[in-house]
Amino acid sequence: MPKGNIILSTCLMLSMSLRLLICWADSSVIHLDSKLSMGENSSWVSSTGNFAIGFIRRGNQNSVGIRFSSVSIPESSQEVVWIAGCDSQVSDDSHFELTENGELVLYDSGSGKIVWASNTRNASVTSAMLRDDGNLVLINKKEDVVWQSFDTPCDTLLPGQNFSVSMTLRPHKSDGLSSYYSLYMNMSGELQLRWETSVIYWSKGEVLHPSYRAMLGSNGIFEVFDQTSRSVWSAHGADHSDSDIKYRFLRLDSDGNLRLYSWVDASKSWRTAWQAVGNQCEVFATCLLQGICVYNVSGSHICRCPFPSIGQSPSKCLIPYQQSCRSGSSMILQENTLLYGIYPPNETIIRTNLNKCRSLCQEDPGCTAVSFMNDGTAECRIKRTQYIGGWSDASLNTVSYVKTCSDPLAALPPISSSTVLQNTKESESICIPCIIGAAAGTFVLFFCIQLGIGLFIWKRRKYLKKQAAQTYAVPYYKGCVSFSYSEIRDMTENFKQQIGPKMHRGLLHDDRPVAVKTLDASIEERAFRSRVSKLGSIYHKNLVKLDGYCCDTDQRFLVYEFVKNGCLRKCLEDPKTSKKLTWEKRMHICATVARAISYLHTECREFVCHGNLKCENVVLDHNSEAKVSEFGLKSVIGDRSDVDETAESDVFDFGKIVIEAISGRTYDHELCEWAYEKLVSSETENIPDVRMDDEVKSDELERALRIAFWCLQEDARIRPSMGEVVQVLEGTLTVDSPPYPFGKCQQTLPEESPESSPEVK
Repeated sequence: MPKGNIILSTCLMLSMSLRLLICWADSSVIHLDSKLSMGENSSWVSSTGNFAIGFIRRGNQNSVGIRFSSVSIPESSQEVVWIAGCDSQVSDDSHFELTENGELVLYDSGSGKIVWASNTRNASVTSAMLRDDGNLVLINKKEDVVWQSFDTPCDTLLPGQNFSVSMTLRPHKSDGLSSYYSLYMNMSGELQLRWETSVIYWSKGEVLHPSYRAMLGSNGIFEVFDQTSRSVWSAHGADHSDSDIKYRFLRLDSDGNLRLYSWVDASKSWRTAWQAVGNQCEVFATCLLQGICVYNVSGSHICRCPFPSIGQSPSKCLIPYQQSCRSGSSMILQENTLLYGIYPPNETIIRTNLNKCRSLCQEDPGCTAVSFMNDGTAECRIKRTQYIGGWSDASLNTVSYVKTCSDPLAALPPISSSTVLQNTKESESICIPCIIGAAAGTFVLFFCIQLGIGLFIWKRRKYLKKQAAQTYAVPYYKGCVSFSYSEIRDMTENFKQQIGPKMHRGLLHDDRPVAVKTLDASIEERAFRSRVSKLGSIYHKNLVKLDGYCCDTDQRFLVYEFVKNGCLRKCLEDPKTSKKLTWEKRMHICATVARAISYLHTECREFVCHGNLKCENVVLDHNSEAKVSEFGLKSVIGDRSDVDETAESDVFDFGKIVIEAISGRTYDHELCEWAYEKLVSSETENIPDVRMDDEVKSDELERALRIAFWCLQEDARIRPSMGEVVQVLEGTLTVDSPPYPFGKCQQTLPEESPESSPEVK
């Protein structure tokens, strides 16, 4: 063959090979206007075929998700690793498409609505691609990734997928309880497994070295990294670094346990290579006589596994007490045992003695158990839930009581026929002296009964009068006093002294001052009484007590305890009082307000949102101790469907209070941006109020400003909880540098420890 023909043939073969390579590489590219329909059973596949995205049916639920699709994994074992919208479900004949505008949408044919979208309509998306690592990405004209499924995990992490502070894993909703579990990374970078929001039953990470992200490596090692990419904690799978293992994933299962799975080709099955809740908690609970789940101490670990316990039946944690107990109730002692309500996690904490603590639960129909902290704090923790968990150890200085229904009265023994016959014979001989004695005895007995009834009525009336007199003096009184309009008018001397907007000063019959709030008279009576009674049962030393209310035909009033020094706004504006508000007092006020709001959010019988937190609703008593007033007022004066009752809104408002307390100025957007710029440029010494007498502590200032700007984040999902805010202000929890809080990031804080900040004079 001539040399020229050989060269020509070689070029043709290279050209064909190049075209085949380009076509193979392009096979995983998803072009605009591409669509997947449920009826067609179609899917988009990654270039190697390891992953595919399409419609998935689990039980009677239809959804769109990414699954393993390798030929080496049987179809029955092709696990789902991501779901569009996580728990979004659609009916038959629905479709999933990449629209011409560059947006992924899931359309439900049943409702005729879009149930999930990637929200990338204005991101100049040109195509999508399912990568070989299982990541679905959207790409713009510049070949940049503008959206990826790795940023919105559901219950699974794949190798190479980052898990950061703003992310959460929740199990697939296979039953009504699984959604209560979550894997969460708090602001300090500590990985936590939670049941609902308050029960943490597994945590890993170092508080002294705040973490930045967690990631599962392809080698089977799950690691937590700090901001310098240094590993601060790791968990090794049993088969880590095994080159024969090609597929792995980490999933939060429906039982609340975090597990690492590996595919074993030899057995054609997934095996558990590691799990979070493992050896030290495998025997989780001992079921006591009362039915509560008490978890034993193993080594230095306390197994705090939530309802339903992993491997335990939920019924074993059910308190055997109902409010409908006809035979009454009794309290059963559990020494060295600390209990907590786990469904829902609802408890009230007051300070009292052991006997009073026990009697408070005994007398409260809603109380199911109580724990008294015999460690010097004298905390009485009252539980009002049917599901109780806890732990027991000889070193715990805690005494608990569990309420249970008393045994019913035993039936009277049956009377035998021989006894009846004997009594009949004895009655045939009439005994006159016996009859006279019986009559006299009956008269004496009747007289004693009448005397006893009269004595009982007298003591009862005396007791009721005493209880009425103590209504205003006992801090644990659970009800609100109902006043008539004439009583309101008398106690305020016909609304003589106004102390605020729609607020007048008054005096009760015992000369105790109160503040009377005038409300809209159109509030529906039944809803008003119900909501006010719930607010009136709340007691905390840093909350202004709601003493009573008036609900006459066309009149609505709330009666609060009177606090002497007025609101924080007035004190900050007044030159004399602002000078007395030292740095230490201002920080104490911020911490006090945070504790009060945290109590409303997590420790009341049910969640209470303040709804209108501001300096005008923070009042100071004669010792400059802060109290929060008018909590839950929005739920009283408005329709609950129109009220934004979220914890995040209170957190945002608290951030404003911190800025105002530090600077002494009225909050606005310009003040907030100016303060953030000073924090960025390490010029925090210019922020505090110059009228303060004492010296500002630079580390406390840095910490307070950081947590304030975390509270003021525009994205409510990354705002901290009030419990975390309290820990930061108390110095028991470190806080990272906050991102720019006003929309798109314009500036970032330099990463430095509070110790290196300039000293503030």
